[in-house]
Amino acid sequence: MASFTTFAQRPSINDMRLSIFALDGVFDTGLTALLDTFATANELAALQGFDAAPVEVNLVGVRRRVRTALGFSAMVKPLSAVRQPDWVVVPALNAKLPEPLIAALGRRDVREAIEHLRGWHGEGIGIAAACTGTFVLAEAGLLDHGHATTTWSLAPAFRQRYPAVDLDDSRMVVASQRVVTAGAAMGHLDLALWLLRQASPELATLVARFLLIDKRASQAHYIVPDYLAHADPLIARFDRWARDNLARGFSLQDAAQALSVGPRTLQRRTEAVLGKSPLAFFQDLRIERAQHLVSAGCDLETIASEVGYADSATLRTLLRRKLGRGVREMRADMR
Repeated sequence: MASFTTFAQRPSINDMRLSIFALDGVFDTGLTALLDTFATANELAALQGFDAAPVEVNLVGVRRRVRTALGFSAMVKPLSAVRQPDWVVVPALNAKLPEPLIAALGRRDVREAIEHLRGWHGEGIGIAAACTGTFVLAEAGLLDHGHATTTWSLAPAFRQRYPAVDLDDSRMVVASQRVVTAGAAMGHLDLALWLLRQASPELATLVARFLLIDKRASQAHYIVPDYLAHADPLIARFDRWARDNLARGFSLQDAAQALSVGPRTLQRRTEAVLGKSPLAFFQDLRIERAQHLVSAGCDLETIASEVGYADSATLRTLLRRKLGRGVREMRADMR
């Protein structure tokens, strides 16, 4: 077979063994995103002239067969039937709300999986998860006193259940102490590419180009502040007050007085639920409102006034710092 050199020279690749740990009710897209990304990597490696697949992927589990969230059945290998992996990857469970997710964590198969994950971690094997799969790692205690990310929509529930974890839900992928976590649903792609980079940065880049996977360092662009606010009654009231007062600007004292709580109470609650200060949340709402007005075609001076800034220059700086792009790029994206 001729080597495939149109896009890149033959890359240097370190062989990698991956075990994807599938549980009943696994999120179909998450599982297939991982499998398809690694399969594409092996196909492209073959076109580059490699005789053997550089990424050995095994679908494993605590049962002989798992049923996905959409009802498909998949055969899995018993843990004793595969060689010791370099990495174990936990795809998401298909639970989009806290209550069903917490219930799923108490299932017998999940508890068995947690024991295996602890054992692998103790042996120095890398552990990775995306989206709600990160809850399984946190439940196992593997994220305690380390840094992590998770699906942004369940970040308040994560913080309340796992206070020992330093959570930054704005990030897409976080590596900490040989444990890697990735963000919401399509974060499975980002996680797969991160793992591929450990084998070959060149191959990971080639796969990303073939599958049209954009580089996304942050989930911040996708977070919906209103959704997070409804995780807590006080924060929901603060959200309503903040939206009514965007043009006036932020005052912690005024906000606390309007909500009939002390400033320290409001500060502590927003930190516990949202992982950020009241001012930072207020800034998120400003950004959200500004984006909406940009999409409506408003001029920047009008937008600045609407969200409480005296001049458009300050708003331009804030938008670029928070979103990584300016107003011109934002308008171009909306065409």
